[in-house]
Amino acid sequence: MFDKVNDECGIFGISLKENSKDLIENLYLGMFALQHRGQESAGMSYYYNNKLEVIKSKGLVAGTFFDTVPFNREAKTGIGHTRYPSKYSSNFINAQPLLFNLNKGTITIAKNGSIPKAKQLREELIRDGAIFQTESHVEILAHILSKIKNDNFEEALIEALSKFEGAYSILIQKDDMVIAIKDRFGIRPLSVGEIENGYAFASETNALDLISAKNVRELEPGEIIFCKEGVAESKFLPNIQPPKQCIFELVYIARPDSTVFGESVHTARVNMGKKLAIINKNEVDVVIAVPDSGNVAALGFSKESGVGLDYGLIRNHYIGRTFIRPTQDMRSFAVRIKLNPVKPVVDGKRMAVIDDSLVRGTTSKRIVKMLKEAGAKEVHMFLSSPEVKHSCFFGIDTPTEKELISANKNPEEVAKEIGADSVTFLRVEDLKGCVKEPDKFCFACFDGNYCIEVE
Repeated sequence: MFDKVNDECGIFGISLKENSKDLIENLYLGMFALQHRGQESAGMSYYYNNKLEVIKSKGLVAGTFFDTVPFNREAKTGIGHTRYPSKYSSNFINAQPLLFNLNKGTITIAKNGSIPKAKQLREELIRDGAIFQTESHVEILAHILSKIKNDNFEEALIEALSKFEGAYSILIQKDDMVIAIKDRFGIRPLSVGEIENGYAFASETNALDLISAKNVRELEPGEIIFCKEGVAESKFLPNIQPPKQCIFELVYIARPDSTVFGESVHTARVNMGKKLAIINKNEVDVVIAVPDSGNVAALGFSKESGVGLDYGLIRNHYIGRTFIRPTQDMRSFAVRIKLNPVKPVVDGKRMAVIDDSLVRGTTSKRIVKMLKEAGAKEVHMFLSSPEVKHSCFFGIDTPTEKELISANKNPEEVAKEIGADSVTFLRVEDLKGCVKEPDKFCFACFDGNYCIEVE
C-alpha cells in the first residue's frame, strides 16, 4: 500500500580485461549510487577462484551489506542489484542477483523491470515439471533457458529472451563474462560506460560518474552486449520494436544528476515545472517543493513564473518511503515524521506546492493539512506529471485503477478530496514537450496505451 509509484530496482555491472583489486569496490560504489532505486535488499556476484560468489543482505548498501563485501579480493567481473519489493512479495529469498546452476553452466541474474505475463509463463513451466524456489521473474528466465536444447550459450540465451516478453534491463554473469540486455521496446534504462581496461553498465549514469566511467550510450532496444576480457560484442533480439521508454524515469524515479534514455533528468524536470507555470491560473505568493521529488520542477516553475522559490517543507531523510507502510494510520504518521512545514515561509501565503505525481492522494491530503495548520492562506497543488489513470505493468508498482484517485475523480474533485484550493496536473501534450523525442516514450500510465499485451 503506497501513495507514490514504487521505485524500480537498480542494476550495475563491471567487466574488466584482467583481475583488479578495485573491481569490488567500484561495484559497491555503483550500487551505492543507485540506492534510491531500491532499499529493501542489496546483492552482488563476482567471479573469484574460477567460480561465481554471491553475497546479499537485507536493507541498504551501506548497511549490513557493507560488512559482508570482500573489498580485499581481486576480480575482473561482477554485477550488483538494489531491490525494491513488488506489491506481491518482499521475501528476502527474492533478493538478487540470483544464482542458477543450469545445464549450460552457472549464471547469476540481476533484473530491473517486469514481465507482464509472468504468471502465465510460470504456470506453463510448472505444468512441464519446473520447480520454483522464488517469486522472482528472473527464475522464469532461468527455467526457459535450461529447456532450450542448443548448447551454444549465446544462441540459447537469445532464444530464451525471445520467449521472455516484458519490460526489463538485465545483467547476467556467466563465469568471467558479463551480459547486458534490454527488452525489445527499450522500456527500462541501461547505459554502458567505458572504464580503464573494460566496461561498466548502470541503470543510471550517476553510477558511472561515481567510478569515473565515461558514459558511452544507452543500450538500444533489444540489444544484448556480451562483454568478456575487455571486449564487447553486440547482438540483437529478433523483432525489435520502436522504443517505448518509461517517461516516469524522468518524472520521478531517476536522480536529477543522471542521464537516462539520452535525456538530462534535471533539464526535463525544469521544463516540466516551466510548463506548469505557463498553464497556472492562480495568483500565488511563494513556490515550494515537496522534497525531494518536486525540487527541480519547483525550480522550473519559479523561473518561469517569476515567483520566488523557498523551503516551505523540510524533509527528514532518516525515514523510509511512506507508501510501504502497512496501514493508513502508520502511513499518515510517517508523512508527519518525514515532512514538517517552515511556518515563517508558509504563514499567510498563497502557495504553489510542486510535487511529481498524485497517486492515491493520501500523502497530498496530509501535506495540505499540515500547510494550512501552519497558516497557509491558500494551497494550490501542482503535479509535474499528468493524471495517473492506469496501472503500470512494466516495472513500476502502482495501485489498481480503482485505487488511483485520478482514475475516479477529475482535478476539481481531487482538490476537494485532499483539501487543496486547486490541483493542476501537467497535460500529456505538455509533458511530451519536455523531452527531445516524445515518440520514443511510454505514457501508458496516463493514456492506457500499452505497447505489450497485459494480463
